[in-house]
Amino acid sequence: MKLEERAKKIKLILMDVDGTLTDGSIFILPDGEEIKAFNVRDGLGILMARQAGLKTGVISGKTSRTLIHRAQRLKLDEVHEGIQDKKAILEEILKRNGLNHLEVAYIGDDLGDLEVIKCVGLAAAVADAHPLVKQNCHYICRHEGGRGAVREFIELILTAQGKMDDLENRVKHLLDPPEERN
Repeated sequence: MKLEERAKKIKLILMDVDGTLTDGSIFILPDGEEIKAFNVRDGLGILMARQAGLKTGVISGKTSRTLIHRAQRLKLDEVHEGIQDKKAILEEILKRNGLNHLEVAYIGDDLGDLEVIKCVGLAAAVADAHPLVKQNCHYICRHEGGRGAVREFIELILTAQGKMDDLENRVKHLLDPPEERN
């Protein structure tokens, strides 16, 4: 099945966090709290996907208050952290949402993502992903993790579904000064 055909079927976009939504760096504060840096463009991509009617979510092997805060701001539909068996969580998500594997896209970067990557309808790897992850994906992003790869992947899906132009017009309309809208 061609990439565009796969992308047209997507109803849910799931993402890994460390190395995918972030560049993999973890900053440790003096009190031991770990924080991560997220890319604002990836965040806008997630909001665009939601505007287009797609569900979004994360499956992370680690836990982080920073992730929970970011997920709330982006209004993610699915937030799963501290997960060692990502495929088992995927199966629960599919059942709860009445979806099949072909309706799910996943983007990841490392070996912990492989089992999910191998069974979803559209799988992507960030540019700096582990070689084995890249070998098993339908799409390899030009951007690295935490540097716009998630946005690139989402735009690929929205373009295939014919939703990108409408979103661009809506965003442009929101950014135009009111006196220029007449």
